[in-house]
Amino acid sequence: MTTEQPRPPLRMPDHLFAELATGGGSSDSLAFLERGERVRRLLLLRTLQEHLGSVPTPLTPHSEAWRVLRAAAGRAPEAVERLILAPQVGSWLAHVLRRMHGASEGPLLWAEAGRLGVLAITAALRARIEADLLVPLTDGALHLPGLGMAQLAATEAGVTIGRAQARDGELTLTLPEAANPESSRAGAVLTCRPRTAPAREKTDPVGTGARWVPLRTLTYAGPAGTSDVPLDDLDPYRDLDDPIAPARLDADEAAVWQTMFEEATGFLTGTEESGLGRLEPRVIRAIVPWGRTSSTPPPPPDVRVSATSGDSYGAMVIARPSSALALAEAFVHEFQHSKLAALLHLFPLLDDDREERYYAPWRADPRHLTGLLHGAYAFIGVAGFWRERLANPEHADTAAYHFALRRLQGRLVVRTLLASGRLTAEGRVLVAGLGRTLDGWLREPVDGAALDRARTAAALHRTEWRLRNVAPNPVAVNESAALRFRADRESWPDVRTYAFADRPSTPRTADEYLAAGNPATALARYADVLDTHPAEPHALAGWIVANAALTPGRASRRMLARPELLQPQHRA
Repeated sequence: MTTEQPRPPLRMPDHLFAELATGGGSSDSLAFLERGERVRRLLLLRTLQEHLGSVPTPLTPHSEAWRVLRAAAGRAPEAVERLILAPQVGSWLAHVLRRMHGASEGPLLWAEAGRLGVLAITAALRARIEADLLVPLTDGALHLPGLGMAQLAATEAGVTIGRAQARDGELTLTLPEAANPESSRAGAVLTCRPRTAPAREKTDPVGTGARWVPLRTLTYAGPAGTSDVPLDDLDPYRDLDDPIAPARLDADEAAVWQTMFEEATGFLTGTEESGLGRLEPRVIRAIVPWGRTSSTPPPPPDVRVSATSGDSYGAMVIARPSSALALAEAFVHEFQHSKLAALLHLFPLLDDDREERYYAPWRADPRHLTGLLHGAYAFIGVAGFWRERLANPEHADTAAYHFALRRLQGRLVVRTLLASGRLTAEGRVLVAGLGRTLDGWLREPVDGAALDRARTAAALHRTEWRLRNVAPNPVAVNESAALRFRADRESWPDVRTYAFADRPSTPRTADEYLAAGNPATALARYADVLDTHPAEPHALAGWIVANAALTPGRASRRMLARPELLQPQHRA
């Protein structure tokens, strides 16, 4: 926020770009990305300031909120800068600017723009200066980014106006009409000292009474001491775009998150700070739990949903799995997305027409080039994560499979990106660097059985993807020709990628026989399904891959390359 202080031009040294182009990156390269995000946030704040004059407001004038924010930055610059860099602030800034350009929707615009006053009050509390502002409330609540939620009881649903006063780190929140003791007793006044709380600490739930509901934090012990990572289930701008309501975790679920976080961070650290697959947990700015607020029923072992946004550097939305190893993998995966998003804010890496026409081995749908690049960068981190597990006897077989699968899929996507002709000079350097990393990994030995399952899973995914997405085009003479997509395509579950991670000891289904290295029995089982449902994509993809394993040759290769053109005979 200290924009008066001159800083040198933001030029990334070549050696830092080269580090990031491997897929990894040292603490110096990550610090540079954070510098870039700081500059971007300040530019967005300035852009917002320029547009606020066109937004009428019943709140305190925007100029006064700016004055408070700048005064707080002058008193406590580091604390206010951390606030400005909070993921929720970045998400809000991007969202409200999109609204002003007609590219998004949300609550009343004056209320969303008025969150600048909320930012100013939060800064005043952190800097321990005085402030008195009219601010927007949502369902009687004032959400302070990075701290938690002040809840009034005596208020109506939806957007209302509250009066927020900060003095020496203490917050007093009232309704403008709450000026007498009787209304105070009714819950229209709250005085508190906003603070966060460890995830295992018992806290007030979101309810009907006036209360302070703290943002929970996940703690871990690192080389530099104990640190905290926010577990954000409260802030309206914690999601990827549109504001959402709080989804407070119950005490048991919050405690499980803390336990799993401790276990997961144990998988992330190593001796080489730039090692691919490692992650210093302090770089995670926020974890947003998704899809569940209770510890029951038990979640699946793997992460079914995870996401990041380029507007919220270091934050990640995650549906909690039951496996700490899977959670650690998700941390690596999502932070890779944050790194690439920050790079894309600094460099034009590709000229993307946003046409969704490319195969991504980890998706059910066609992707545009930016999505393809994001996937490549994320999954090279995932491959590195599993590479780190190869020497651990407890995880060696599963790790070998995932490492072999992700390096193979990543190299395919790198080839697609390089052949697209749409990378900039910086983009070619980045993608070529990823290719060199993957080429080195492809030369590393991996357990033969795990490698076979990985190759089979990769072939199954690509084959089923084409069957479900690609319309037959007999005119196209080779695989690289432009694809025509089916009008009836829809999302489909990829049930094989994780199912093939371990070799079944007692196979029963066609997929299990194929994963166990028995393509003959698998072929017969797939044929049983196809006798009744000849075009069922899952079974047809399995039949094609199993048949290729049994009868390798030109015909099988053609069938694998363009399965959408073929109607195989299902019985020998």
